[in-house]
Amino acid sequence: MAALAPPVAAIRVAVRRALIGLSSDGPVLVACSGGADSLALAAATVFVAPRMGRSAVLVTVDHGLQDGSTERAEAVAAWGREVGFSSTTVVPVEVAGRPGGPEAAAREARYEALAEAAQQQNAVAVLTGHTRDDQAETVLLALARGAGPRGLAGMPARRELDGVPLLRPLLEISRDQTRAACAVLGLSPWQDPHNADPSYARSRVRADLLPALVRALGPGVVDNLARTARLVAADNAALDELAQTALAAVRHPAGGLSVPELLGLVPAVRGRVLHSWARELGALPGALSHRHVAALDALVTDWHGQGPTDLPGGVRVLRRADRLSPVTAG
Repeated sequence: MAALAPPVAAIRVAVRRALIGLSSDGPVLVACSGGADSLALAAATVFVAPRMGRSAVLVTVDHGLQDGSTERAEAVAAWGREVGFSSTTVVPVEVAGRPGGPEAAAREARYEALAEAAQQQNAVAVLTGHTRDDQAETVLLALARGAGPRGLAGMPARRELDGVPLLRPLLEISRDQTRAACAVLGLSPWQDPHNADPSYARSRVRADLLPALVRALGPGVVDNLARTARLVAADNAALDELAQTALAAVRHPAGGLSVPELLGLVPAVRGRVLHSWARELGALPGALSHRHVAALDALVTDWHGQGPTDLPGGVRVLRRADRLSPVTAG
């Protein structure tokens, strides 16, 4: 019996590890665009899942942004049926008119579609094909925009997507490994032209910045950037746990938050407390930025009678003597 090619084996092992932690026995949903990363993930999942007593379904999202996108999506779905997925679905989405740039709009539309498909299929998890290279690119983009620890933590291996676990089994797998696995398995990945379009920041990082870093610092830079994300994510988890405990302790008996108690917190924890409280009040998570949290912090540490701080979503916070309180309408 021929030995299994190392890239194929590595991806199957990564998928098996991701699936072991699932609590129920429903199907897993694989998001597959037809590119090398998601195609290698899909091929591994349709092999591994049934051997773990679990069915796998495939969803391909048609963003409608390029000529022939519908035909390519249908081809991916047809491949999924051929290789043994219990069901395959093409989901068309509308990207135009959404807030943010084209990358953010397409991502939002895609995750909405995946969440809806997961609910329809009663899936216990959604799997995406983000690789170690994607993680390194994410860290570089976060550095470029001055992101704090949450941005530098990159993409988590697991997060919730409308109540369904979103898993990224390939964050320890390189893009070269997914391409090699596709070659071994005789799969022909689709090359998305957007990935080479210099109008997209991620494409510029992928084509120019990351290769330049590899040339200057050596091939280990990609793994080091991904490792940085893992280490920062672990620190974030610890700080978030401290912040949740602190938030309960700084609540004022009359409502809002106690300024003296907030002043007793170290800045890293206080910032997280204020961020969590702002979201609790109804501030829009996607628009809540460091600038807003810094303004809240100024009400605590640099108060000189300034008026309310405005948060995204129409939320306003005012300092009254020794506490921070939301401003009620009217």
